[in-house]
Amino acid sequence: MQHSAIVGASAAGVSAAIAMRSLGHDGRVTIIDRDPHPPYERPPLSKLADRTLRPIVPPSRFTELDIELRLGSEVRGIDPVSRTLHLGADDSLKIDTLLLSTGVAARRLTVPGSDLAHVLVLRDASDAALLADRFSAGGPLVIIGAGFIGLEIAALAREHGLDVTVVEVGLRPLQTLDERIGSHLLDLHQSRGVRFVLGRTVERLEGADTVERVVLDDGTLLPAATVVVGIGVEPRTELARAIGVGTDGQGIVVDAHGRTDVSWVYAAGDVASQPHPHLVTGPGRIEHWDVAMKHGAAVGATMAGHPTAFTETPYVWSDQFGRTFQMFGRPHATDELVMRHDATSKSYLGFWLRHEVVVAVCGFDRPRDVGAARRLIQLPVGTHRDALVDDGLELRNLIRTITRGSSPRPDSKRDVTTT
Repeated sequence: MQHSAIVGASAAGVSAAIAMRSLGHDGRVTIIDRDPHPPYERPPLSKLADRTLRPIVPPSRFTELDIELRLGSEVRGIDPVSRTLHLGADDSLKIDTLLLSTGVAARRLTVPGSDLAHVLVLRDASDAALLADRFSAGGPLVIIGAGFIGLEIAALAREHGLDVTVVEVGLRPLQTLDERIGSHLLDLHQSRGVRFVLGRTVERLEGADTVERVVLDDGTLLPAATVVVGIGVEPRTELARAIGVGTDGQGIVVDAHGRTDVSWVYAAGDVASQPHPHLVTGPGRIEHWDVAMKHGAAVGATMAGHPTAFTETPYVWSDQFGRTFQMFGRPHATDELVMRHDATSKSYLGFWLRHEVVVAVCGFDRPRDVGAARRLIQLPVGTHRDALVDDGLELRNLIRTITRGSSPRPDSKRDVTTT
């Protein structure tokens, strides 16, 4: 019987295993992860006030599908000749195919004092438990990095009454997106009491045994009972490199079907450097939950003998202060963002254009509009920017008009008619 091993009980790993079974794969399937918890969703970790883990699927589903879980086990080595995974001194698994869905690890600070107690990152359940303990202990809290993780933790901390300061090397949050999006989020957080120190880096952390203050490159001292580091991630490619699987600066290199350059090894999810229609500069990582689930399912289908490419539009969301930021697509730095005229820090809708074609959309607290706007990405036609920015114009009517090959009238408001 063929044995397929999946290293990493991540969204990608679990969805790959389920896809294999759904497509009739009748060999042995084993998921291995050093985390002892049944596979759980990662996005809610930044909101883990009650410490309840949300399962990716009900645990009984693995039994129903005859998927073996080896939790609390770590792959310490792989013999590529005999295709054997070594999990411990006397524990090994002989396999036929291998899926690496090992994900990414949080990038750590490397400044003096970064090894002090209460300097935390957030990637797994144990990290979330430590963070929940520190929330109970109270502030001040200093967050290093104003990406999605940093902003979500800042919002949750303020809702718990903590004193919060965010330090960001860039001049605004979400530095890789358009400055207007970062400015809107900055205004929202500041209105809720979050302080920002922008354009600065951390020189060192100080304290006896636990962190007590953060020292910035300009000498600024920030009191801190807890520091959370959210400065990006690094792909976990160690196992791949150890057996000669090709990697690049983004992760484990795969083709459109998740195959690596070693015939029996595949990779999926955050760790995979994959080709994708929305990655206009070449293969790379797409580090979002929805993408990991769908990419994993596609690679699992390939492993089951049904070659499948993941080409769907990437989707990301982030919850902050009871509101949700959503984005479909992957805008390039040279794409132009146009926003509806009614944009505020609490609600907005935007469209990225490339050669007058919508390639990505985003919205804050506008789920209905974002859901409609995503359909514009799939239309290979030019879009009149006047219609896009008109907040009085119904998107569904605009989409219907474009699909028919017409243009919205400049003076149309609620309804769009064909000309």
